[in-house]
Parts: sequence; structure tokens; C-alpha cells
Amino acid sequence: MQALRTAATGMAAQDLNVEVISNNIANMNTVGYKKQRAEFQDLLYQTLETAGAQSSDQGTIVPTGIQVGAGVKTGSVYRIGTQGALTQTGNQYDLAINGRGFFQVLTPTGDIAYTRAGNFSVNDQGQLVTQDGYQVQPAISIPQTATAVTISASGQVQVTQPGTPTPTVVGQLELASFMNEGGLSAQGANLFLETGASGAPVTGVPGVQGLGTLTQGYTEASNVDPVTEITSLIVAQRAYEMNSKVISTADNMLGVTNQMKS
Repeated sequence: MQALRTAATGMAAQDLNVEVISNNIANMNTVGYKKQRAEFQDLLYQTLETAGAQSSDQGTIVPTGIQVGAGVKTGSVYRIGTQGALTQTGNQYDLAINGRGFFQVLTPTGDIAYTRAGNFSVNDQGQLVTQDGYQVQPAISIPQTATAVTISASGQVQVTQPGTPTPTVVGQLELASFMNEGGLSAQGANLFLETGASGAPVTGVPGVQGLGTLTQGYTEASNVDPVTEITSLIVAQRAYEMNSKVISTADNMLGVTNQMKS
């Protein structure tokens, strides 16, 4: 009975849906996290009677035909890039992007990765780095004697040193944007890599060419809405239960058929 296989595809789809939702909920407090959504597509159809076929010698036409679906499959799991709330941290090295763009990070393999998580620090050499110690690009070095660090909305980094009342510019941060941000490949640790689907990065100064601006002393919170996620979780659970009910019903019908044969 086809209903068994069809309902099984529905259960598998909702199982994946719950996995996506659970990952969103688990990352509610992850800096710069962007929630994901699973999208589904119907599977191939078995055509028992073709719409538009002649149903008699007089040329009458079948208006709708008969097609029976084979279930559902996952079409994609896409990332929703809406802005997260800005959270004040008090750390002068923390940065939040208000608008479009990604920070650029140099990974140990020499690749450039991209992130929205701006919870930065400085390492033992005074370089601006991520929580894993990956250097932010373009490289920014803070002098050990600096008493204050100021990062403007446009990404200009200035430091104040003893005996010098005028701040000194030590670097310029840049952001990267992509034609299709949803095509980036998530690597974990809040990092993404460029793919053929995302397109090549376009870099520029914050606040220029549609890029967002920077806010010092803040980080961008996750854009996960707990109420929406819990609602989606309940809907997925009910859909899973209904598909399992279809399997039970189909099994009972097969049992009745077997009894009739015996």
C-alpha cells in the first residue's frame, strides 16, 4: 500500500524539521546566529489518468485526471538573515554590524571565513582576533601602551596613548557582502565560507555601498524568536503524529485485507 511509504516520507520530513528547529532553539544565545527554516517539496506523482485525455469516441475530455502523490522531500534548509538585536557588552573590542555585511576572518588553513559574531578580543601580540584566536581581516594591531580604543561606525580604529592627546589611526575594518548570503557554507564556530552559490565577496568600508555600520561595545544577538520556534515545534510534532496515524490506519487496512484472504 502506497500510503505506508507516503506517510513514512512525511515522518522523515518532520523529523528533519524538528532537528532544524531544535538547532535554532539551542542557538538562541549564540552571538550573530541566524535562524534556519526547512522547506519541503512534493515528490513525483503516479498518473492513473491523464488530464485532457479523451474519455469517449465523441471527443469528450477528462477535465482533471487522476494523479496520486508519493509523499514529500526536503527541498532546502535556508538561513534567514534578518537583523538581530544589539546587546551592550561594555567590551571595547566587541562590534555589532547594524545592517548588511560580514566580518572577515583568517582561518588556520589560510582561508578567509565570514562571520556576524563580533565578540572580539586581542591576543598576546595585540592583534584583533575572534574567540578562537583567528585574526580579523584586514589585520588590526593595538599597541600595548594604548589606554583607549575607539572604533567608528565606518570601521576606523583609533587608539589613545599616554602623552598623546590626539588619537592615532591604527587600521581600517572592512565588511564583506554576498549576492546570495543563503548560499554560504556554515562551518560552525559562527563561521561561513564562500561557495559557488553565494557568489564572490564584495568588500568595502562599513556604511558604504549598502554595507551596514559598526557599533562599538555591542554584539548582535541571535535573531531566533522563541515563541515562533515553539509554535513551529508544536506544528511539526502534530504533523509527525498525523503521519504516524496514517501508517497505523494503513496497517489496519492491510490487516483487514489479509483476514479477508484467509
